Amino acid sequence: MTMTCSGCGWSVPPHELRPFRCPDSGSDDTDHVLVRRIDDGAIDDDPDPFIRYRRRMHISQGVDDRQYIDVVRRLEDRIEKVDGRRFTITPFVEHGGFWIKDETHNVAGSHKARHLMGVLIWLELHGIGAPLAIASCGNAAYAASILGRATHRRLDVYVPAGANTDRIEANIIRCQRRTGERGDPAYLRFREAVARGALPFTCQGNENGLVIEGGSTLGWEMREQNPNIERIFIQTGGGALASAVIAAYPGPRIHAVQTHASPLARAWELVQRHGLDYAIHHRSAFMWPWETEPVSVAGGILDDETYDWVAVIRGMLASGGWPVTVSEEQLIEANRIAGPGVSATGSAGLAGAMALPGEETTAVLFTG
Repeated sequence: MTMTCSGCGWSVPPHELRPFRCPDSGSDDTDHVLVRRIDDGAIDDDPDPFIRYRRRMHISQGVDDRQYIDVVRRLEDRIEKVDGRRFTITPFVEHGGFWIKDETHNVAGSHKARHLMGVLIWLELHGIGAPLAIASCGNAAYAASILGRATHRRLDVYVPAGANTDRIEANIIRCQRRTGERGDPAYLRFREAVARGALPFTCQGNENGLVIEGGSTLGWEMREQNPNIERIFIQTGGGALASAVIAAYPGPRIHAVQTHASPLARAWELVQRHGLDYAIHHRSAFMWPWETEPVSVAGGILDDETYDWVAVIRGMLASGGWPVTVSEEQLIEANRIAGPGVSATGSAGLAGAMALPGEETTAVLFTG
């Protein structure tokens, strides 16, 4: 089992305590993102996904199995005291012509906590106690605040200036866009905090490779619950959810769904002309922040960039899929059908599936 940079081939050294980011990331125009490579391991008959699939995970490597399980169960107990829930397998059922993976009753009410739980287990196993930092405007920050409170860790949450933070109990830093600065100001301030020593407790795979592993538990569940899915439509903002599912459930055709503001579709068109390998080493010509801040009812997928874009495009190319962009009207209609408890962001995958009907067995995810 290894973790390597998909851009330059650098491998994480054995016993590295911070296997989060390639050391060359940001030094050139190559897309440096750590990718875990591990064979499928045996599955335990346990409802906790972080125990059930632990033999497939980097976070369980090099530690005593009993110690790992004890740490997970202890964390689950503490999380349940804060949130009233613990991680467990979520439903994947057929309804209305689609197979729906419903994450709305998971910890913090969305899939984001899965990503962060993988990182938290690693930190607890190795006694790493530095302050945590996250850039988010919603579900990810809320999930991070629950896990931070459960473990009494300091958490700095970088959010856009106008973000609603009513549910978030953490140290909130509101970030204004600066004149002449391109990109999400919350993400830029988060990057500055990480450079000062904060731990990237965030749902962007380019910032912390371990967040993809935590999210992959969702894909492993889907694959085990129904191995015959032919298409998956995945709402895509920063791209961690899509890249996690792609890594865990090879085979189905992947469609990443974005709004009219779709940096991924823009990059996809350029990749068709120049090739993915060229794109990986000329990132700025393929993936860049929006010139004007977009607005959508599905605000949770309006990331300035699709940070995990290479993994998502590679997955779509390998599976014969392509990105799907949906209108505001389609997002609103899909959310109406999804019903209460699912946000327009969380049902955006359904909007994509409805926009591209077909006879294949199709899955979507309700993620919050």
